[in-house]
Amino acid sequence: MLQGSYVALVTPFKKGAVDYNALENLIDFHLKSGTHGILLNGTTGESPALAGDEKDRMIRFCVQRINGRVPVMLGTGTNNLGHSISATARAKDYGVQYALVITPYYNKPNQEGLYRFFKAVHDQSDIPIVIYNVPGRTGVNIATETILRLAKDCPRIVGLKAASGDLVKASIVARDAGEDFSVMSGEDALNMPLMACGAKGVISVTANVMPQSVSRMAEACANGDFATALKLHRELIEINAAMFYETNPIPVKTALAMMGMIEDEIRLPLAPMSEANRDRLKKVLEDYKLI
Repeated sequence: MLQGSYVALVTPFKKGAVDYNALENLIDFHLKSGTHGILLNGTTGESPALAGDEKDRMIRFCVQRINGRVPVMLGTGTNNLGHSISATARAKDYGVQYALVITPYYNKPNQEGLYRFFKAVHDQSDIPIVIYNVPGRTGVNIATETILRLAKDCPRIVGLKAASGDLVKASIVARDAGEDFSVMSGEDALNMPLMACGAKGVISVTANVMPQSVSRMAEACANGDFATALKLHRELIEINAAMFYETNPIPVKTALAMMGMIEDEIRLPLAPMSEANRDRLKKVLEDYKLI
């Protein structure tokens, strides 16, 4: 079952190209640090800025390096149905375990359109699918009723990455979508509260820099040890906030560069972090003894 701490992995660059040495080191870092799963080609991985051939090579490299040691989730959704079906159907060929399909952005579909979109992707692919609801980026918010309808009608839709900030929605979906359906927190600030409401794990940006703490928090929640989980949640408050001083993944890539793990490089239309926020971020990393 989909559960635990999945890192939304960054894509490191060097001189304009994917930095495969750094990528290999990042994967090894997570495999040694207790991360339960890895998300590739997500927002944090700058998927909109990667060309098709870059994505293909990067995904194959990562899957080979991970070598089945943890499950892999792959971002495959776009706002184009044909492209989303093709990418999701192809995902299984890479050897990944889950496809993450975002609600179509910019189109602003109604709820019936969202239902039909996800059902079409489901019906024309053969891999477990996780719905990604992040209205702050897409301009559309999938309704609780639509998620439950999809969970009922589409057996390979197995989870929701919940990044709407709506604890009530997450609670209802976790309660009513069935035991085989996993709500995964998509907002680090709400990881522990969402798991207390029935989420089975997290898909985390913060895990890029503090994988052990995030995975321990997820494990504590899964074991019903909410006292330990609350302690870890409180310890992570400042670093969680720092990862969103500016648009993700600008802060997390800046942090990893300060930690000496990747080059300080991001692709347009994202731009380097402002000096003021860079100073704030450095202070937080120093406080956490990450640099």
